[in-house]
Amino acid sequence: MVNRKELHPEDSPRAGYGAHLRRLRERRDWTQDDLAARTSYSSQHISAVETARKPPTLPFSREADQALGTAGKADSLERLWNEMRYGSLREGFPEYVGYEGRAVEIRSFHIGIIPGLLQTPEYAQALANGDVRRGSITQQQADERVAFLMERQAALVRDRPPMLLVVMDESCIRRPIGGFAVMGAQLERLVEYAGLPNSVLQVAPYEIGERRSFDLPVNLLTLADRSMVAYAETHAQGHVDRDRTTVVSLLTAYHQLQAECLSQADSVAMIEQVRKGMS
Repeated sequence: MVNRKELHPEDSPRAGYGAHLRRLRERRDWTQDDLAARTSYSSQHISAVETARKPPTLPFSREADQALGTAGKADSLERLWNEMRYGSLREGFPEYVGYEGRAVEIRSFHIGIIPGLLQTPEYAQALANGDVRRGSITQQQADERVAFLMERQAALVRDRPPMLLVVMDESCIRRPIGGFAVMGAQLERLVEYAGLPNSVLQVAPYEIGERRSFDLPVNLLTLADRSMVAYAETHAQGHVDRDRTTVVSLLTAYHQLQAECLSQADSVAMIEQVRKGMS
């Protein structure tokens, strides 16, 4: 092929993306002009992405996936873009966030840490800085993690926001993160959140003991077509599950947990009590 530039995918993540794009295109015996004709991007733009002269974007990845027939598949460009953009995050989490932004209902359970969607920037930064001190991530990755969290929160502020149901183990509100000032402001934000019309906030008190149905964080999403997605994670990785049997089982356990929790009014009272103890 004339003027076909040799690619070096090992040089950088961007170069690896470009080489993958070329493989997908050539697998279909398409030229860059052929792919351009099926997208809103020019052949010059596609060439620049393939040769790493231009960075790929999420819109480009999604549009190219649709044209190439790779949308939602293991070798999709969107998945590779997510890995590039959010490489410091747990495996599976970027995929989950893609669903989260389209959910009409979000149910979550958390242990030890306030859920990300309700974290203040200062609380989130304190957590990320702790990982930096332990050497598990760099300061740049910590800052990117916090910025990404703020993007997730902003994506849920829309004309018709999702219903957000949160159950927190009592440890979430009693574990001081970032010092009393940061934690006090975080607890105040929880109280404000509980007053929103699209929110349900409950604390799972210590005394429910073995009746707590989860020992790991769990997230359950309901999408606009009423299908559901589950996401659970360990310390090392996360996993997205769309199997109906598994998701329904987790939903049942979530409802059982809610029945054991404090009411929202009693949960807010406990949070206020803890907050006043920090002042």
